[in-house]
Amino acid sequence: MRRKGLASMAVQTVASTTGTVDLGPASGLSCRECGEVFALGPIFACELCFGPLEVKYAYDLPSATATFPTGSALRKQIENGPASIWRYAPLLPVPADVATKPNLNPGWTKLVQADNLARELGVERGRLFVKDDSGNPTHSFKDRVVAQALEAARAFGFTTLSCSSTGNLAGAVGAAAARAGFRSCVFIPHDLEQGKIVMAAVYGGELVGIEGTYDDVNRFCSELIGDPAGEGWGFVNVNLRPYYGEGSKTLAYEICEQLGWQLPDQIVIPIASGSQLTKIDKGLQELIKLGLVEDKPYKIFGAQAEGCSPVSAAFKAGHDVVRPQKPDTIAKSLAIGNPADGPYVLDICRRTGGAVEDVTDEQIVDAIKLLARTEGIFTETAGGTTLGVAKKLIEAGAIDPSLTTVVVNTGDGLKTLDAVAPTTGMTAVISPNLDSFREAGLA
Repeated sequence: MRRKGLASMAVQTVASTTGTVDLGPASGLSCRECGEVFALGPIFACELCFGPLEVKYAYDLPSATATFPTGSALRKQIENGPASIWRYAPLLPVPADVATKPNLNPGWTKLVQADNLARELGVERGRLFVKDDSGNPTHSFKDRVVAQALEAARAFGFTTLSCSSTGNLAGAVGAAAARAGFRSCVFIPHDLEQGKIVMAAVYGGELVGIEGTYDDVNRFCSELIGDPAGEGWGFVNVNLRPYYGEGSKTLAYEICEQLGWQLPDQIVIPIASGSQLTKIDKGLQELIKLGLVEDKPYKIFGAQAEGCSPVSAAFKAGHDVVRPQKPDTIAKSLAIGNPADGPYVLDICRRTGGAVEDVTDEQIVDAIKLLARTEGIFTETAGGTTLGVAKKLIEAGAIDPSLTTVVVNTGDGLKTLDAVAPTTGMTAVISPNLDSFREAGLA
């Protein structure tokens, strides 16, 4: 077995999960390593090999095409759905009436045709797009994954919603819990950006800073799950992780639908834990299988900050094992030194002919400003990382400028003002008269 370090993770169950659980087309959980199948429940690690679990669906079965809508029929059903991720409810682990429940209804964010940016980068007009997920309710893609985890928490009878977070997830959990009437208690590294701390705290739940890195926070949460103090707690990215991760598939669904039900040729995705990248690939594969898009080759590229680049280092070295690093970067939302899905990211990028690359903090800041200046999109440091890597790969010839390319922006720059504040400010300070205006060279 390739994956290590999961043996200490407890497999948690709660009494309320006995009986029927309505999670729509979800039929069970399967181990990504050994293939063992388990019933739906708040478990995240295989009892046999400790590999990670993911959701299986009724439409995965060979006989599914006879009973499950596919192709044009499914496409029409989706297009008639709500302008949120719930238009894809038939493909997600949620009940059919999910759109009627109290939640934040995230998704259906803009896919921006970035012609100004394309001109700067030497990409053909009409070929470069930015999937701008800063338009979600708490201004990051995390609203998608939390919405999925919330429905699983309802199904399993949890009363507290929790997480370990590098910032964006904490805010998304706090907001979703407030809307749904759950208690929330989230755990973060104590030294996060102030904007993310305020945004997570304002929703009224408990916000707890842990001395250490994100990996220390995550280990603590895994311990709490196995303790009686954690009874009734749904940790969205631990014991609800199989369901939580499925929310990232909706990025793939939306991108393809917004491209006119076509696969992108190339897509650049940031890497923190690596889950988002793996689930986008899973979503693309599902669209192909269900006849929603025409099958064709596509390349997936992963983006990391140089100060936390364990997956990039493994890719460049030709390794299958990701060696942990101690994070030291301004891109704190990507600062996961031991990414759980790192090996799977390597598999996907190599299988599709893509790559994993990294950029310096200076290149991240430059990319944030470039996107703002060319397209009016203010991205946080994760988005700066993704665009910085895209720029680097275009310049190196790894990304073809004549093909359709999508860069994923996962969050709003207002969350990471400290990254750009030292080099961004007023052009001039003038007196309130025309002479002063002209003297400043502004006329």
